[in-house]
Amino acid sequence: MTTGFKKKLMEILDGSPKHAASHYVEWAITVVVLVNCSAVILDSVPEIHAQYKDLFHELEFWSVMFFTAEYISRVWSLGAKYGPANGGTWKGRFQYIFSPFGLIDFFATMPYYLHVFFPTLDLRILRVLRLLRILKLSKYNTALQDLFHAIHSERQAFGSAVFLLTIATIVSASLMHFAEGHRQPEFFGTIPHSIYWAIVTITSGYGNVEPMTKAGEAIALITGFLGVCMAAIMTGIVASAFSNQVARKKAAFEAQLREVFKDGNMSVDEKESLQRLQAHYRLSDEQVEAMLLRAQNKSSAKP
Repeated sequence: MTTGFKKKLMEILDGSPKHAASHYVEWAITVVVLVNCSAVILDSVPEIHAQYKDLFHELEFWSVMFFTAEYISRVWSLGAKYGPANGGTWKGRFQYIFSPFGLIDFFATMPYYLHVFFPTLDLRILRVLRLLRILKLSKYNTALQDLFHAIHSERQAFGSAVFLLTIATIVSASLMHFAEGHRQPEFFGTIPHSIYWAIVTITSGYGNVEPMTKAGEAIALITGFLGVCMAAIMTGIVASAFSNQVARKKAAFEAQLREVFKDGNMSVDEKESLQRLQAHYRLSDEQVEAMLLRAQNKSSAKP
């Protein structure tokens, strides 16, 4: 009975579509995270902190209790992920504890306990750590995961773009040092100082320093133009990689659909498997229906 409850709890916390409670748990965690992060932001305003500090303290305490219970429940329930022949109970637990999401869940509670045991710690650092709780929402929205996968798949293109960006920064900084170094030594007296200006100019279009020579003005214009070009290149790479990532997910789901319809019908287990895959890929019902029609048409068209 304990094993069955452990597996059921694991599936609910993992967002399995087999359990209606999964949806409510997901919404509860999302609401608590949003309320908590909003409280952290408002608590940084001195006037609001002075008036509502007791409320914020109470909210932080119960939020930490909620996150702690969630973390312990996940660690305990994941003991049911693998049987004795596949590594035992602690294999699933260790996978979660040292996974990115496991570390996010751990650091969601750590600031409170750090402040309890080390009350002299800088509250600003703890406030920043508490705001990291918003990363918990990435577990329930695959957009951030898709972005990381997309960047990883296009890492060579990103590496080339970063290499070009580095060259443009160093060349612009060196030219600006020689053009403006004698007129504005506090900003361009050394190449490292000029590199700071070049990075800010390339990324934002304006380095917050006005050139005083004609050569400096020309270099600043060229540097700003290079920044626009680099932004266009990086945006194109990200957009293409993200689009490819979404297309791969749709293709994988459609391939699974075709596999299901090979025998002409869909069993209950196959339907549940597709529902889990749909939830994992975050595909809409309209997208799935369109894929389903294509799979059925291809299945019926076969002799």
